[in-house]
Amino acid sequence: MDVRLAHGFVEGTDALVCVVDGAGRILLANPALQRFTGRPPERLLGELFVDVFVAPEHRELALDAVARAVDTGRAYPQEGDWLTADGTRRLIAMRNNVLSGPDGRPFGVATVGLDVTEQRRREEALAQRARTDRLTGIPNRHTFFEELGRRLAQEDGVPCGVLFCDLDGFKVVNDVHGHAVGDAVLAEVAARLQAAAGGDDVVARFGGDEFVVLCPGCEEDDVAELAARVRERVTAPVPTVAGALRVGVSVGGAVGRPGDAPDEVVARADRAMYGAKTRQRRRSER
Repeated sequence: MDVRLAHGFVEGTDALVCVVDGAGRILLANPALQRFTGRPPERLLGELFVDVFVAPEHRELALDAVARAVDTGRAYPQEGDWLTADGTRRLIAMRNNVLSGPDGRPFGVATVGLDVTEQRRREEALAQRARTDRLTGIPNRHTFFEELGRRLAQEDGVPCGVLFCDLDGFKVVNDVHGHAVGDAVLAEVAARLQAAAGGDDVVARFGGDEFVVLCPGCEEDDVAELAARVRERVTAPVPTVAGALRVGVSVGGAVGRPGDAPDEVVARADRAMYGAKTRQRRRSER
């Protein structure tokens, strides 16, 4: 009865069940694996499993894993790319167990594989959403601090310029034209900041109408040049459904050195931004 139950499970499960010998030749392939590979049993049994469904770049590692498992009597869970009948790659999570004969000597490896491609994609999408500002699509505050902290923690790293940008007059846009138009303006500002920044720079939404830019390798002069580009690009009229709208931007910069605290570097840039905003307000009041 137990043998019939085991046979029924192997035949009926959607999991990909495969048994290979120490050389990697297939001894058993259940119907799910036959459907996955598009091969009937006679075209699977006796074939090297790496020639049937393993991604080419993983071939040698897979063969070595089987040989080591049979040699040591221990096998470990793994994930890897398997190829379907039409060559499509699927990410398979494998539970591997060493099989031993009546004499107790290992002779092969049994694998139960589950297709986790979509699950991993969903997990990656959730992770990406946690790191990204949903409105603008750029990194969020948390991600910015992570990246700045990582770079400042490198003892032999380079200086990191930081710009702190605060929009001027954005509240009026929201109050007069509504949040939908305001959101469109924020998304356009994010795109303009990315266009003004360099390829290695990180542009992030700090919160509300505040943005920050991380410029690896930038000194004070580089930060000042970037600030000028940001002011020029951001203050150009923004086309919206309510017509062309204009917002200003106050920009402050600071340079962090290896070993500096990320909070302190951002605080210096923030103070510089408020200084620029105050000077701009005083000029407009004259």
